[in-house]
Amino acid sequence: MKRKIMGAALFLVLLMMGVVTVVPFVWMVLSSFKTNAEISALEQTLLPKAFTLENYATLQSNFNFLRYFGNSVFIALVVTALVIYISCICGFVLSKYQFKGKNLIFGFIMMTMMIPWSVTIISRYTMFVDAGLQDSYLSLILPAMVSGFGIFMMKQDIGALPDELLEAARMDGANEFAIFHKIVLPMSKNSISAIAIFQFLWVWEDYLWPYLMIDSEEKQLLAVGLTTFNGRYSTDYGGLFAATTISIIPVLIIYIIFQKRFVAGVAAGAVKG
Repeated sequence: MKRKIMGAALFLVLLMMGVVTVVPFVWMVLSSFKTNAEISALEQTLLPKAFTLENYATLQSNFNFLRYFGNSVFIALVVTALVIYISCICGFVLSKYQFKGKNLIFGFIMMTMMIPWSVTIISRYTMFVDAGLQDSYLSLILPAMVSGFGIFMMKQDIGALPDELLEAARMDGANEFAIFHKIVLPMSKNSISAIAIFQFLWVWEDYLWPYLMIDSEEKQLLAVGLTTFNGRYSTDYGGLFAATTISIIPVLIIYIIFQKRFVAGVAAGAVKG
């Protein structure tokens, strides 16, 4: 009986948290079909009183939305692919090879996860500006291509692979390159899926670093571009809601693609070692 009560209480708490999370999102999507006058009115309704597509129709002409959207998709995909590949290589080396200083290297990687981004942002900004990478996509890709979190997860996951399997491949004549690409990567899909979701979200939602490093409008990312809806005296809430609604679509697509392996990947990275 006590277990049933605890289960029901937990269900209600999770339900309330779900409602609190989902309702603002639903309100934003529905508000993207409202006029600015209706959005700013004192009396608010969930459904639009006067349904309009003008906010979506004027996005490109008023905002250059497709340019910002394409830039963000490009950077997010490139960084995510690099992080996955580099994390898999590092995880493979750190878990399946024995060499002097391995634990020291892994400890240093784990230490980087404990340093807040705000602590290093000034020195990092100065370094990239001095290197001539201001207003370059390399300034966004290079600092994000190595992830301590990704290396940790892949080390845990790949470390659980049987050594006998890799030794059998070596005896059959497979080199390390083939073992990594044909055995290790296919057997690490769960953790790769988890890293892909996390990394894509982090890059897609990043605002401060692109704001500091990218100056030209044609290279700017969507997260920074959305701030152009905020004028000095007013805000185009309808356009902002429409652009934000569309910007969520890539995140949903990535989650739908990888969600079957997402939970398994997180669990694998947490308990294996």
